[in-house]
Amino acid sequence: MKLSHKISETPWRAKNTWSFRPRMALPLVLGLSLFGLGEGLLVQAQWGATPWTVFAQGVSRHTHWSLGWSTAAISFVVLLGWLPLRERPGLGTIANLIIIAYVLDLVSTNLAVPHAPWLKIVYVVGAVLVIGAGSALYLTTGLGPGPRDGLMTGLHRRFGVSVVYVRLLLEASVLVVGWLMGGTVGVGTAFFAATIGFCIGANLRVTELLVRKFSS
Repeated sequence: MKLSHKISETPWRAKNTWSFRPRMALPLVLGLSLFGLGEGLLVQAQWGATPWTVFAQGVSRHTHWSLGWSTAAISFVVLLGWLPLRERPGLGTIANLIIIAYVLDLVSTNLAVPHAPWLKIVYVVGAVLVIGAGSALYLTTGLGPGPRDGLMTGLHRRFGVSVVYVRLLLEASVLVVGWLMGGTVGVGTAFFAATIGFCIGANLRVTELLVRKFSS
């Protein structure tokens, strides 16, 4: 499938990051919930977490903060990185911090850890697929990306580089730093880092095609 290298224009896209309309609620909440679900699937597979969670594990190991607080601290620092990129936060940014964390905790607390290798593979592949779909949904609302995705879209606009390759570079960079700090890395981490950018590009393309089909 041909990948989309930009954020799709949709009927539910906001005029600005604080301009919320009821039709934006479903893609925003569903997209962020899918993102949290994917994060939880990868944690429960126990083959290595997402690169940003590996980074948070490394920070947690050195600061003795919980994984949640470490994730929050990283998100705050990443938000500061938005300033030179002129990325603007919005309702989606706030929702990102709340919904993803809540769903991640819910999944990692209640979903059983699989023992069969084939089921672990299902968890890992499923994690990439649902995070790719969730990212495509909530980013197209235009209500402001989460800290990590905002860094991705900001670099995309600032330098004109495809979101696919920007995301791949970011994931690989934080993965290496997190691993050096003692975060847990596994085959699931490597698979996620190598495929998530392409999965987001594919889902953005699907969104474009669906919007075009139902708008004609």
